[in-house]
Amino acid sequence: MAQPLSGIVVLDFTTLLPGPLATLMLAEAGAEVIRIERPGGEELRRHPPYIDGESAVYALLNRGKKSIVLDLKAPDAPARLTPLLERCDVVVEQFRPGVMARLGLSYETVKAVNPRAVYCAITGYGQEGPRRNEAGHDLNYIAATGLLALSPGPPDRPTAPPALIADIGGGAMPAVINILLGLRRRDATGTGCFIDIAMTDAMFTFAWHALASGFAEHRFPAPGAARLTGGSPRYQLYPTGDGKLVACAALEQKFWLAFCAAIGLEAPLADDQVDPAATTAAVGRIIAKRTAEEWEPVLAAADCCVTIVKDLEHALRDPHFAARGLFAHKVVTAKGAVMPALPVPIDRGFREAPRTVPTLRPGEHDGLI
Repeated sequence: MAQPLSGIVVLDFTTLLPGPLATLMLAEAGAEVIRIERPGGEELRRHPPYIDGESAVYALLNRGKKSIVLDLKAPDAPARLTPLLERCDVVVEQFRPGVMARLGLSYETVKAVNPRAVYCAITGYGQEGPRRNEAGHDLNYIAATGLLALSPGPPDRPTAPPALIADIGGGAMPAVINILLGLRRRDATGTGCFIDIAMTDAMFTFAWHALASGFAEHRFPAPGAARLTGGSPRYQLYPTGDGKLVACAALEQKFWLAFCAAIGLEAPLADDQVDPAATTAAVGRIIAKRTAEEWEPVLAAADCCVTIVKDLEHALRDPHFAARGLFAHKVVTAKGAVMPALPVPIDRGFREAPRTVPTLRPGEHDGLI
């Protein structure tokens, strides 16, 4: 059965994480993704960790793509790319606003040779606005939009988030969604479009609950005070006796009461509306009396939305994720080392059967231009 993006050609001018992850998802759905890399290869190729001398992070993000090495600053670069621009369906770029225009590869230029092209530009702050040219990375984007302030950790021990929320949730995911929407509209109208993805925009989407509080109550939550950022005993991390953590998300009353019964919390404290801080402290004292291993079967039997926090190594060994086939696809280096491919949120029915794909060598497909 043909994959949903079979026959779609994507020219990928992106680097690092947001764009490459977006085009990886397109490739996994069947698109032909052609990366345009600078001489010497894209910067991420030199980032650790390494496997057989190759960047593992680059290998994970660029499985199944093609690579052309080209100096985009060379005067003849646009002309050399014209045949590919004429037949491509999608262009994805990740430069600051105006850079592609200076390189002779603006949307207007591409549209002139291929009016059906869907052109997606991923930036931190978007194509217009006072901050459009401001440099930044993920932490800057979640800081500038108020998202980080909702749960930064204690003032004396501020904590960096465990995920690159802006890169993935504000860059890669919206890019894929909007590219597919652009292709759908092209199917209906026959013409492509320009897509402006600002990674900061979607950070306000992630702050949905805090925004609701601010809009409704005219008072935005203080750090760690919102219901979903530490302000409720029902949505909290509790240390166990052996230094591990219990992740409690027993928001609904039936789950909360099941959790309270499972741990033996006194009935008056189970009414967490009376004194939430007292309830939180009481639950913390109870959880700290036993190890994570002791709590795990108790909480599993209660089926109350409470889970032992697993480290990544143990999570990889969970039989559930093996049964889901998350790591069935593989990547193999030039020297023969094999590692699991990066799981992507593409339904198995849209992907190829699990297989092992070689890592991408820079300029491996220079013959395409």
